[in-house]
Amino acid sequence: MDEIKNKVKDSGLIQLDLADYKPRVSIVGIDLAAQLWQGLVLKEKDFRTWIKENDWTVYEQKAVFIYCSADAIVPTWAYMLVASALQNTAKKVVVGTQLDLEKSLISEAINAIDLSAFQDGKVIVKGCSDIAAPEFAMVTLLTHLQGVVQSIMYGEPCSTVPIFKRKNA
Repeated sequence: MDEIKNKVKDSGLIQLDLADYKPRVSIVGIDLAAQLWQGLVLKEKDFRTWIKENDWTVYEQKAVFIYCSADAIVPTWAYMLVASALQNTAKKVVVGTQLDLEKSLISEAINAIDLSAFQDGKVIVKGCSDIAAPEFAMVTLLTHLQGVVQSIMYGEPCSTVPIFKRKNA
Protein backbone atom coordinates (compact mmCIF):
# COMPACT_ATOMS: atom_id res chain seq x y z
CA MET A 1 0.00 0.00 0.00
CA ASP A 2 1.30 3.44 -0.90
CA GLU A 3 2.11 5.97 1.81
CA ILE A 4 -0.41 8.77 2.23
CA LYS A 5 1.17 12.12 1.45
CA ASN A 6 0.09 15.50 2.70
CA LYS A 7 0.15 17.44 -0.55
CA VAL A 8 -0.64 20.74 1.19
CA LYS A 9 2.35 20.35 3.52
CA ASP A 10 4.60 19.34 0.63
CA SER A 11 3.42 22.27 -1.53
CA GLY A 12 5.43 24.86 0.39
CA LEU A 13 2.34 26.97 1.02
CA ILE A 14 2.52 29.15 4.11
CA GLN A 15 -0.79 29.21 5.94
CA LEU A 16 -1.64 32.21 8.11
CA ASP A 17 -4.52 32.39 10.55
CA LEU A 18 -5.59 35.92 11.46
CA ALA A 19 -6.54 34.63 14.91
CA ASP A 20 -2.81 34.46 15.62
CA TYR A 21 -2.78 38.28 15.57
CA LYS A 22 -5.78 38.69 17.84
CA PRO A 23 -5.04 40.84 20.90
CA ARG A 24 -3.94 38.71 23.84
CA VAL A 25 -4.13 41.52 26.40
CA SER A 26 -7.05 42.45 28.63
CA ILE A 27 -9.02 45.35 27.10
CA VAL A 28 -10.86 47.90 29.24
CA GLY A 29 -12.51 51.25 28.62
CA ILE A 30 -12.60 54.50 30.56
CA ASP A 31 -15.79 56.48 29.96
CA LEU A 32 -15.27 60.18 30.66
CA ALA A 33 -19.04 60.66 30.92
CA ALA A 34 -18.78 59.66 34.57
CA GLN A 35 -16.63 62.75 35.17
CA LEU A 36 -19.03 65.27 33.61
CA TRP A 37 -20.76 67.75 35.87
CA GLN A 38 -24.52 67.18 35.52
CA GLY A 39 -23.72 65.06 32.48
CA LEU A 40 -22.92 68.17 30.45
CA VAL A 41 -19.51 69.69 31.04
CA LEU A 42 -16.16 68.85 32.47
CA LYS A 43 -14.95 70.97 35.35
CA GLU A 44 -11.19 71.17 35.15
CA LYS A 45 -10.56 71.37 38.91
CA ASP A 46 -12.79 68.36 39.67
CA PHE A 47 -11.32 66.43 36.77
CA ARG A 48 -7.75 67.06 37.90
CA THR A 49 -8.72 65.93 41.40
CA TRP A 50 -10.13 62.71 39.92
CA ILE A 51 -6.93 62.20 37.91
CA LYS A 52 -4.84 62.68 41.03
CA GLU A 53 -6.92 60.46 43.33
CA ASN A 54 -7.86 57.66 40.92
CA ASP A 55 -6.12 54.29 41.37
CA TRP A 56 -4.51 53.85 37.97
CA THR A 57 -2.85 50.57 38.97
CA VAL A 58 -6.07 48.71 38.10
CA TYR A 59 -5.08 49.28 34.45
CA GLU A 60 -1.66 47.69 34.85
CA GLN A 61 -0.64 45.78 31.70
CA LYS A 62 -4.07 46.30 30.14
CA ALA A 63 -5.01 47.91 26.87
CA VAL A 64 -7.24 50.92 27.53
CA PHE A 65 -9.57 52.86 25.26
CA ILE A 66 -10.71 56.29 26.43
CA TYR A 67 -14.10 57.53 25.27
CA CYS A 68 -17.12 59.58 26.28
CA SER A 69 -20.55 57.98 25.95
CA ALA A 70 -22.38 61.23 26.67
CA ASP A 71 -23.30 63.73 23.99
CA ALA A 72 -20.98 66.37 25.42
CA ILE A 73 -17.99 68.32 24.21
CA VAL A 74 -14.98 66.99 26.07
CA PRO A 75 -11.85 69.11 25.75
CA THR A 76 -8.84 67.43 24.15
CA TRP A 77 -6.71 68.03 27.23
CA ALA A 78 -9.01 65.73 29.23
CA TYR A 79 -8.07 62.75 27.05
CA MET A 80 -4.45 63.80 27.29
CA LEU A 81 -4.57 63.89 31.10
CA VAL A 82 -6.03 60.40 31.31
CA ALA A 83 -3.50 59.05 28.81
CA SER A 84 -0.71 60.68 30.78
CA ALA A 85 -1.94 59.10 34.01
CA LEU A 86 -1.92 55.70 32.30
CA GLN A 87 1.46 56.15 30.63
CA ASN A 88 3.54 54.07 33.03
CA THR A 89 0.78 51.60 33.89
CA ALA A 90 -1.24 50.53 30.86
CA LYS A 91 0.24 48.44 28.07
CA LYS A 92 -1.55 50.47 25.37
CA VAL A 93 -3.81 53.55 25.37
CA VAL A 94 -5.99 54.91 22.56
CA VAL A 95 -8.78 57.44 22.33
CA GLY A 96 -11.81 55.94 20.60
CA THR A 97 -13.79 52.75 20.67
CA GLN A 98 -12.88 49.24 21.67
CA LEU A 99 -12.73 48.41 17.98
CA ASP A 100 -10.23 51.25 17.43
CA LEU A 101 -8.04 49.76 20.16
CA GLU A 102 -8.34 46.24 18.77
CA LYS A 103 -7.39 47.46 15.29
CA SER A 104 -4.35 49.20 16.72
CA LEU A 105 -3.26 46.04 18.55
CA ILE A 106 -3.84 43.88 15.47
CA SER A 107 -1.83 46.30 13.34
CA GLU A 108 1.06 46.23 15.81
CA ALA A 109 1.06 42.43 15.86
CA ILE A 110 1.02 42.15 12.08
CA ASN A 111 3.69 44.81 11.59
CA ALA A 112 5.93 42.89 14.01
CA ILE A 113 5.98 39.87 11.66
CA ASP A 114 9.51 38.99 10.55
CA LEU A 115 9.28 39.29 6.78
CA SER A 116 12.34 37.13 6.14
CA ALA A 117 10.25 34.01 6.86
CA PHE A 118 7.96 34.95 3.97
CA GLN A 119 10.53 35.90 1.34
CA ASP A 120 9.26 34.64 -2.04
CA GLY A 121 6.68 32.51 -0.26
CA LYS A 122 3.20 31.50 -1.32
CA VAL A 123 0.85 32.58 1.45
CA ILE A 124 -2.71 31.50 2.16
CA VAL A 125 -4.66 33.66 4.59
CA LYS A 126 -7.21 31.52 6.39
CA GLY A 127 -10.72 32.64 5.53
CA CYS A 128 -12.59 32.11 8.78
CA SER A 129 -11.03 33.72 11.81
CA ASP A 130 -12.43 34.92 15.07
CA ILE A 131 -10.92 38.39 15.05
CA ALA A 132 -12.32 41.91 15.32
CA ALA A 133 -12.48 43.75 11.98
CA PRO A 134 -11.28 40.86 9.80
CA GLU A 135 -11.28 43.05 6.69
CA PHE A 136 -8.96 45.52 8.41
CA ALA A 137 -6.67 42.70 9.57
CA MET A 138 -6.55 41.12 6.11
CA VAL A 139 -5.70 44.38 4.36
CA THR A 140 -3.06 45.19 6.99
CA LEU A 141 -1.55 41.73 6.52
CA LEU A 142 -1.66 42.07 2.75
CA THR A 143 0.12 45.44 2.73
CA HIS A 144 2.77 44.13 5.14
CA LEU A 145 3.53 40.98 3.14
CA GLN A 146 2.93 41.96 -0.48
CA GLY A 147 6.39 43.42 -1.02
CA VAL A 148 8.20 40.17 -0.18
CA VAL A 149 5.94 37.23 -1.07
CA GLN A 150 5.44 35.52 -4.41
CA SER A 151 1.68 35.23 -3.96
CA ILE A 152 -1.15 35.74 -1.50
CA MET A 153 -4.34 33.71 -1.56
CA TYR A 154 -7.45 33.78 0.59
CA GLY A 155 -9.28 30.73 1.91
CA GLU A 156 -8.22 27.16 2.56
CA PRO A 157 -5.63 25.15 0.58
CA CYS A 158 -8.42 23.13 -1.08
CA SER A 159 -10.25 26.26 -2.25
CA THR A 160 -8.39 29.55 -2.52
CA VAL A 161 -9.11 32.91 -4.08
CA PRO A 162 -6.01 34.47 -5.63
CA ILE A 163 -5.41 37.97 -4.26
CA PHE A 164 -1.90 38.89 -5.37
CA LYS A 165 0.74 37.37 -7.59
CA ARG A 166 4.08 39.02 -8.23
CA LYS A 167 4.76 39.64 -11.88
CA ASN A 168 7.99 38.17 -13.18
CA ALA A 169 10.43 40.89 -14.21
